[in-house]
Amino acid sequence: MEEKKIEEKTLRIMIGDITERNTEAIVNAANNHLKHAGGVALAIVKKGGQIIQEESDKIGFVPTGSAAITTAGALKAKYVIHAVGPKWGEGDEESKLRSAILSSLKIANEHKLKSISFPAISSGIYGVPKEVVAKVLVNTAAEYLKNEQTTIKEIEFCLFDEDTYKYFKAEFDKI
Repeated sequence: MEEKKIEEKTLRIMIGDITERNTEAIVNAANNHLKHAGGVALAIVKKGGQIIQEESDKIGFVPTGSAAITTAGALKAKYVIHAVGPKWGEGDEESKLRSAILSSLKIANEHKLKSISFPAISSGIYGVPKEVVAKVLVNTAAEYLKNEQTTIKEIEFCLFDEDTYKYFKAEFDKI
């Protein structure tokens, strides 16, 4: 785990299980219809409970680059923010990915949350190269902490494996 202070706030990268994080919100790498059938989404519903899927079903469709919020069921977090990242090859992936993280941070701020944990959105089945995901997510989070009036005091990236972590560490070290 590594941390940096930005404007008296914390930016962190780590390897771990996002469903175990004790932040106020965790972010789910969601699909447009919020059907949590695989990857991070399935792990979140398995641990947090069916209430997360039920609340997601009420929300319905979320456009790529946007996010929505549900409660977190039995998870340690209070909320799950469902961010819809782009699929590699659909075009304008970096802009859509930046929009997804900013939408998540905006929702967290609207709910006056202090801490949020993100996975490597779009780097799994959606196929966006990990170096692209790391660059966009780390730099967008750092800029947000520098420039935004926000209740958020901690942004972390909870990464699933060593391979993903090395890309995030390379970007983290440039800040």
